[in-house]
Amino acid sequence: MKSSEIRSRFLNFFKERGHAIIPSASLVPENDPSVLFNTAGMQPLVPYLLGEKHPNGTRLVDIQKCVRTVDIEEIGDNTHASFFEMLGNWSLGDYFKKEAIEWSYELLTSKEKGFGLDPRFLYVTVFEGNENAPRDEESYKIWNDIFIKNGISGERIYFMPAKSNWWSAGENGPSGPDTEMFYNVTGKDIGGMSKEQYLLADEKQQVVEIWNDVFMQYMSKNGKVEGKLPRHNVDTGSGLERVTMVVQGKDNIYATDLFQPIMDKIDEFTVSDDKRARRIVADHVRTAVFMISDGVLPSNTDRGYILRRLIRRAVRFADVLNMKHGSLFQIADTVIDNFKETYPNLAEKREQIKTAIDVEEHKFRKTLKDGLREFEKIAAASKSISGQEAFLLFSSYGFPIEITQELAKERGISVDTASFDEEFKRHQELSRSGAEKKFKGGLADTSEMSLKYHTATHLLNAALRQVLGNHVMQKGSNITPERLRFDFNHPAKMTDDEKKRVEEIVNEKIQEALPVTFVEMKADEARKGGAIGVFDEKYGETVKVYRIGNPDKTFFSQEFCGGPHVKNTSELGRFKIQKEEAVSAGIRRIKAVLE
Repeated sequence: MKSSEIRSRFLNFFKERGHAIIPSASLVPENDPSVLFNTAGMQPLVPYLLGEKHPNGTRLVDIQKCVRTVDIEEIGDNTHASFFEMLGNWSLGDYFKKEAIEWSYELLTSKEKGFGLDPRFLYVTVFEGNENAPRDEESYKIWNDIFIKNGISGERIYFMPAKSNWWSAGENGPSGPDTEMFYNVTGKDIGGMSKEQYLLADEKQQVVEIWNDVFMQYMSKNGKVEGKLPRHNVDTGSGLERVTMVVQGKDNIYATDLFQPIMDKIDEFTVSDDKRARRIVADHVRTAVFMISDGVLPSNTDRGYILRRLIRRAVRFADVLNMKHGSLFQIADTVIDNFKETYPNLAEKREQIKTAIDVEEHKFRKTLKDGLREFEKIAAASKSISGQEAFLLFSSYGFPIEITQELAKERGISVDTASFDEEFKRHQELSRSGAEKKFKGGLADTSEMSLKYHTATHLLNAALRQVLGNHVMQKGSNITPERLRFDFNHPAKMTDDEKKRVEEIVNEKIQEALPVTFVEMKADEARKGGAIGVFDEKYGETVKVYRIGNPDKTFFSQEFCGGPHVKNTSELGRFKIQKEEAVSAGIRRIKAVLE
């Protein structure tokens, strides 16, 4: 079964069970300061998990593009990837544990409509309970009944601690137990396993996690459960790469049709059998392609820095493989061809993607030789590399810290990464200190000031279009309780007069005390009515359109948006632009505050 059929079977399975299919959001989160990229399927749906009504109902299904680099050291093993597609189905106060678990089992094992996996190779974990919540006997019983009903014998359900089977949106917010499904990829029917045998099999990657059902049923405060949520949600996640691996009978994701054409292309440039290096190049180039297609370009800050690290790390391992210079953008061509039917924007941006990768490779290679010489000099003088020396390699030679660490490990010396981090923060001032922390829910800030800034971005977008022209479209934003950051397309630096006029328009609309309302309608109807689809790809057939202005007059702003916002512009205060600058070619950025 090809990966394309796995995608369609997944969506159709849940569509038949009353779920509305919604498209993937961009990798770049909308108004979520908690992470630089969407790292889980639930992130774009945060407002709805918190209680907002979704225009497509209470049952949803999607395949969300995700990026996680927290596990970058694991890339090259059998199951980890920095870019992945997350299959997810959602219940917003609708069904709960019984339906979610039974459907998970049915989809995994049904030969007619599902993935046709052998249920004898399936193992599951459930929450063992702690001081916050009781042992999840309900999920255990549902699973036990399923296995008995289908004649699946042997021990295969394991109670696990909160570290493994408890989901939480940080210290405060929704939380709950989860149940995880693992599949035996050895090809040998070993029947049931004791818990000790299962843990050892997991450690050896003989069983691989392929699905996770989260049951949001509690509210936590300061890390402690305070009570039950009035509305229970289900958040499921299944990585396409791992599902494809087990469905296609492989023991690693790189042998599937999601990666094999890329691996074959790499084989054209190297005769090395260094498996880990080949996989790292394939993974990093694939991730870079998807990042660039969603508007990210290499830089020394934020998302651009993550992209730069991946491309430069790919260059480093391409050299390990003795690949010729300039081969990465050709591998990118293969990535695009492999995914263009599912993600047409890859083909549309083919030249931009290839150019960005090629330019970054050549930029790094200008200093790579000198950097390696400097590294050897440092390594020869000591058994450790200080944070200052590691930072010198970064700032002067463009070495991401991972490259310094890998080179040091090969020579049996250590790196003072703590001191490097201090140097990095002091000199580079990364605006997102949590970029590489493991995602713990990523709920967008819904404080009063964040709602004000969210609403202000709508006024700013409309004002920019009025002053600069209707070509202006939002290309990203970042909101905190202290300020807003707004990216938009425009070919030139704004003049002082243009910035002043935009400020004046926004403040005029604030003073007019305009109501902020929303309506739900068909997407085509919304567009015909003048609504701007800033993040079109996030929304389905039915959309929520936020309007700023009086209904008896022309609305000042109409945009597709999930919310939430303030009720009236008079709540915002005075709007002031602090800075306007370039982000990349043709993309500008405004930083502004409400006083």
